[in-house]
Amino acid sequence: MDALIYTAMSGAERALRGQQVHANNLANLDTSGFRANLELATAAALPGYGYDDRHMSRMQANAVNGRQGALKATGRELDVAISGAGMFAVQGPTGEAYTRAGGITLDADGTMTVNGMQLLGEGGPLTLPIHTRVEIGQDGTVSIQVPGQAQMQVIDKLKLVKAETSELTKNEAGLLVARDGQPLNTDNTVQVRAGHLEGSNVSAVEEMVAVMSLNRTFEIQMKLFKASDSMNEAGNRLLGA
Repeated sequence: MDALIYTAMSGAERALRGQQVHANNLANLDTSGFRANLELATAAALPGYGYDDRHMSRMQANAVNGRQGALKATGRELDVAISGAGMFAVQGPTGEAYTRAGGITLDADGTMTVNGMQLLGEGGPLTLPIHTRVEIGQDGTVSIQVPGQAQMQVIDKLKLVKAETSELTKNEAGLLVARDGQPLNTDNTVQVRAGHLEGSNVSAVEEMVAVMSLNRTFEIQMKLFKASDSMNEAGNRLLGA
């Protein structure tokens, strides 16, 4: 197989995989707190004797876009959004993980959950006793009003963390985790807004432009593939003549 076919084949594969990444982003256009996946293509030399002039494209899609999504007022006391950088800590399937989604719900035991995962406070999973009202402060402090009492009672504080976008990736459950696998420390500078939810940070225009560009790239790779195949056939005919 000549070098051109290698180039065309790996380029076409990269275009197809890139389309999958952007299709997933578009599918989560309305998912609260969703962070768009980024794709990055690099060239990698093909290992093995005699393949020095062969290079394959290698695509990485384990980076996320750190741009903030739009905040939307809901007025619901258990909806919270983070202002600026930062994340909520949740108990994921394989350990502590992080999310920007703040649509909190309570299960039958009063445990605070986000998308079915336990929301973590600085003292561990947050569980609310029987109450008549919940209040989440700007610093993440969770307070409740016990039936028959007028004053609010502090229960715990949301575990709020912060990290550079380059230090984050997504796990198999789609949650943000640190690249080194270590839990992030609490950051007291992170602030939340109660009664608000953050939307997805996916830009439909950017994703559509990327998909169209990848479609064009795939078509070009296919033309190169056919051209290489035609040249091989012509060479074989000359050798057989």
